[in-house]
Amino acid sequence: MTKRIIVALDNKNLFEISNLVKKIKSHVFGFKIGKEFFYNYGIEGYKKIYNLSKNIFLDLKLHDIPNTVERALNALIKLKPILTTIHISGGDEMQKAASNLKKNKTKILGVTILTSLNSSQTKKYYNNKNVNQLVKKFAQNAKNNNLDGIVCSPLELKTVRKVVGSKMLIVVPGIRLENQNKTKDDQKRILTPKEAIKLGADYLVIGRPIVESNNPLKTIKEINKSINEK
Repeated sequence: MTKRIIVALDNKNLFEISNLVKKIKSHVFGFKIGKEFFYNYGIEGYKKIYNLSKNIFLDLKLHDIPNTVERALNALIKLKPILTTIHISGGDEMQKAASNLKKNKTKILGVTILTSLNSSQTKKYYNNKNVNQLVKKFAQNAKNNNLDGIVCSPLELKTVRKVVGSKMLIVVPGIRLENQNKTKDDQKRILTPKEAIKLGADYLVIGRPIVESNNPLKTIKEINKSINEK
């Protein structure tokens, strides 16, 4: 069975996070450590999780001048994450600075448009309410600048896969389960795990549906079953 799930560690308690990782690590591809975790627990917290599972997606979404991003990535790469992120909107020179680094096994993904933004927000901040069109342009730029992959919402998957081809990774947040209550969700552009895999996702980032589940392992097994069904 191909493992496609990257679990976002949103839980604020490091002890509980560690226990969760121990219980489910053999059933998932890896774990995402984002700003909330990293700013609370730092490098020492990161290492505790890394010692339990080597497949870490360090998702800090770097966005700064090229020189700063290059130096930051050089520091992050020493932590040996399997994936890390920069914002494509940082520009060509920033992306090139990232893609030209000696990365060892770390792959650098370009973030397109955050899944919390809908068409009214992209109209306001990018002067374009066509989210799919914006993401397509960002994906093409990431490909031109030799990034290793893309982060996009599942709703743009089909378009992005056509743009980047089969070699670039596509990592997808905004995954919600079919029976999940979405009324208080801050992510706007979402699909189910099975739908996202069918549209071309390589890996699915899933947080709350797993970490807030009464039985996280059971939830993961159900997701794995659904995405591996033909």
